[in-house]
Amino acid sequence: MQPALRDLVLVGGGHAHVGVLRRFAMQPEPGLRITLVSLSADTPYSGMLPGHVAGHYSWDEVHIDLDRLCVFAGARFVRAEVLGLDRSARRVRLSGRPDLAYDRVSINIGSTPQLQGTPGAREYAIGVKPIHDFNERWRSLLQRVRTHSGALRVAVVGAGAGGVELLLAMQWRLRAERRAQAQDPDSLHFALYSADPVILPTHSGSVRRHFEDTLRARGVEVHTGQRVLAVEAGRLLCDGQWREHDEIVWVTQAGGAEWLGDTGLELDDRGFILVNACLQSVSDSQVFAAGDVASMTGRPLEKAGVFAVRMGRPLADNLRRSLRGEALRPYRPQRHWLSLISTGDRHAVASWGPFGVSGEWVWRWKDRIDRRFMRRFSPFDSSPDRMAVSLGDSGHRLELGPDESAQALSLLAMRCGGCGAKVGASVLSRVLARLRPFVRDDVVLGLDAPDDAAVLRVPPGQLLVQTVDFFRAFIEDPYVFGRIAANHALSDIFAMGARVQSAQALLTVPAGLDTQIEELLVQLMSGALSVLNESGCALVGGHTAEGSELAMGFAVNGLIDESMQGLMRRSGLRPGDALVLTKPLGTGTLLVARAALRARGRWISAALESMQVSNRQAARCLVEHGAGACTDVTGFGLLGHLVEMTRASGVDAELWLGDLPLLPGALESASAGWLSSLQPGNLRLRTALVDHDAYAGDPRFALLFDPQTSGGLLAGVPADQASACVQALRVRGYAGATIIGQVRDRDDSKAPVTLTTSVAPPTP
Repeated sequence: MQPALRDLVLVGGGHAHVGVLRRFAMQPEPGLRITLVSLSADTPYSGMLPGHVAGHYSWDEVHIDLDRLCVFAGARFVRAEVLGLDRSARRVRLSGRPDLAYDRVSINIGSTPQLQGTPGAREYAIGVKPIHDFNERWRSLLQRVRTHSGALRVAVVGAGAGGVELLLAMQWRLRAERRAQAQDPDSLHFALYSADPVILPTHSGSVRRHFEDTLRARGVEVHTGQRVLAVEAGRLLCDGQWREHDEIVWVTQAGGAEWLGDTGLELDDRGFILVNACLQSVSDSQVFAAGDVASMTGRPLEKAGVFAVRMGRPLADNLRRSLRGEALRPYRPQRHWLSLISTGDRHAVASWGPFGVSGEWVWRWKDRIDRRFMRRFSPFDSSPDRMAVSLGDSGHRLELGPDESAQALSLLAMRCGGCGAKVGASVLSRVLARLRPFVRDDVVLGLDAPDDAAVLRVPPGQLLVQTVDFFRAFIEDPYVFGRIAANHALSDIFAMGARVQSAQALLTVPAGLDTQIEELLVQLMSGALSVLNESGCALVGGHTAEGSELAMGFAVNGLIDESMQGLMRRSGLRPGDALVLTKPLGTGTLLVARAALRARGRWISAALESMQVSNRQAARCLVEHGAGACTDVTGFGLLGHLVEMTRASGVDAELWLGDLPLLPGALESASAGWLSSLQPGNLRLRTALVDHDAYAGDPRFALLFDPQTSGGLLAGVPADQASACVQALRVRGYAGATIIGQVRDRDDSKAPVTLTTSVAPPTP
């Protein structure tokens, strides 16, 4: 494993950056750690988006899966909002989590609709970017057309190629939906507004005439040379008149994101980053930019996806050269480029300089080009050939200072074991100085006065509850891993109805430069502390050591009243209880599928979000509704933990297979055979099921044995309280909380758990 010596942070998942990731995947740079930051796990390919709106392509066909691409490239994927750059400290500022340090940073975030220039537009119009927001509004409009008859008026503001293509795609799809509902498609009305005197002003006259004829033939009102002056709910002001519209989509010329203005980078008059021919900021040699967000000095480029796509290779090469300390090479964009613009149906226009041709064959041509591009990013080879070279024989050097060079050489030497493998004291001191653990009165000696051990006070009338948990990292984002590891460890305390008091961290950290280790520990511990502090748990110490892989765990102390009031145990199930599960299943199979590059990024995002949900409030809710038995569902899977409860309680259970809550993609991943290495061991417990062979063909059967990380709580709740308990759990944020079975009297003549596929009465 190569130690991390330099950090490259890619801000945004645009067309250029997916090209950069692919290039570094095929030829990794020794000692370089790459991090991609994006709010979404999917990035749209702009060339196919109108086809998706028109209904010709599915969501997955037009989106590149960033999480999967990062796994393929060996990069970290950080799903977060970027707030800005601290260029003096070389840090990317993120919302709600620690900054990311960088040695080089590249920005490829596209453009942002400039709604603020028109009164009311920000509140009442929807910009086509970011695409996630537009897609949510578009899906709502589709549902509205499907379920409601009557007139509907749609306006698109902006008559460039993007606006015209989007309007025609929306019209084609919505009219088709009306026909499918046996309703009149002519009840839909569309209008196009442009401040320019013509539509498609950057294209030839023949191309413009083709689209003018198409818009006229399809009954679209076209208002050119008329700027929209204001927007209100359901209407816009243009040419001195208020015009009624149910939906207003904004596709005018966009500008740079607002946060770029606070970076101190030199920007053009529209707020885009000024870069030289090497795609390097003219004001900071450590900052690069590409795609729509970049404005090349001396060579203005149209904001077209073709440039962002073709910038991927030169951007990757120049980032590599910059990190090596080599001379950069200029990017030379083409003078003319081909634009293929669809008309909603399977028909398109090819625009090349002064020339333009059209037809269904052009659409087929465009379709082949677009699909070929997307095949470059999915599916991925799960084991690509990688350069197996060390810094010593790679033929290249990252640009290191004298101290870093010496430290890098020591990293390549044999590493010590025992106490020689501990993380250095100076690194730990700097990390601890940046953390703010929760403070408790019953912590006598903790991190505020470090000693050889922590000293805690057990309050009178309280009993001490203890647990420990530890596992290696399964996700590259250390902040998220820290949150999940802390939640997982605390769940044992919550499952017993106890309150957490203190925790000590156990860490294994890969070798690296001191600066890299410090940043890793800050990210990791900040994530963990966000969970510990919210739970009122004091971090009082810990232990670190070097290892081949990042791993984390906690030894946790909890407290419960000496009377044991509210204590929940595995042995507390009672016949007649309802079995309540607070979180959906599937983390094990999804993480295996991710490692095999077969899980969709949005599935992984949902799984990570579930793993970051604390069980603290769920445990309180279960106690409030009379739960006498509880356990957290972790490595042994749902069935393994249920069997432990039935054995300890001397009861049987009926499990409703059809009611199991599942994470998105869990069924698909398990059905495809992407199962955890712990699955065979867990599967041995199938003998605890009555007639287990009868259910082996059910795709949900495998998920009974799926090991969970930071899974939900499984509890026995009095039957008369179960529906109210589930409703209360959902109000508290546990959307997947479900009644999944019931407890029965013990019958020694058969196995303890009976499966049924019948659906239980619905819970609120």
